[in-house]
Amino acid sequence: MKHGKKYNESIKSYNQSNFYDAKEALEICTKNAKAGFDETIEIHVRLGVDSRHADQQVRGAIVLPNGTGKKVRVLAICKGDNEKIATEAGADFVGAEDMAKKIQTENWMDFDVLVTTPDMMGVVGRLGKVLGPRGLMPNPKAGTVTTDIAKAIKECKAGKIEYRLDKTNIIHCVIGKASFGAEKLNENFEALMGAIVKAKPEASKGQYIKSCVISSTMGPGIKIGTGKLESI
Repeated sequence: MKHGKKYNESIKSYNQSNFYDAKEALEICTKNAKAGFDETIEIHVRLGVDSRHADQQVRGAIVLPNGTGKKVRVLAICKGDNEKIATEAGADFVGAEDMAKKIQTENWMDFDVLVTTPDMMGVVGRLGKVLGPRGLMPNPKAGTVTTDIAKAIKECKAGKIEYRLDKTNIIHCVIGKASFGAEKLNENFEALMGAIVKAKPEASKGQYIKSCVISSTMGPGIKIGTGKLESI
């Protein structure tokens, strides 16, 4: 695969075969984020579990201390008093069966997070085939199916992210923007890694964190030494 000039310059600025501590890697990453926009910083964590087994799933959510730098559009599907509560909490879109129908019939997806109340899961559950593949299906573990819908909306707006294994046993997450600087990004990184370590399944044997890579939107991956990560 052919890469651009900036990408190739980035590769030359560090040793690709080396492992770095998180803060040093983030300093390299932000320094090399030279695109004409504020690049997103992502981490990719390979775990020593098997996502095919129910007792080895790793999934949860956390509010990053410094947010993600992204404006999050929240859809709240709820009824009655909760509609007013959701609106006052800052939801961008609020409704019930009407919003579900809009998603089903118009393939409307102008939102980043869907939060709902337990009593509406009968309606929302029918959207699984549409929302699931896009990672938009609400889930109690992620805090997006809850009786406290105001709290859920405020957390999403504040920078709450969901982490979960993909089929290759890797967690992919955004931890902020290059403009945050290494210090704030490192705080987000440590908060997320702490949550992932805490979520280690009892059925997991051997090395839990196999590898960890940090990258910017347009930049190459930088390897993090895994030795200290499980103690974060």
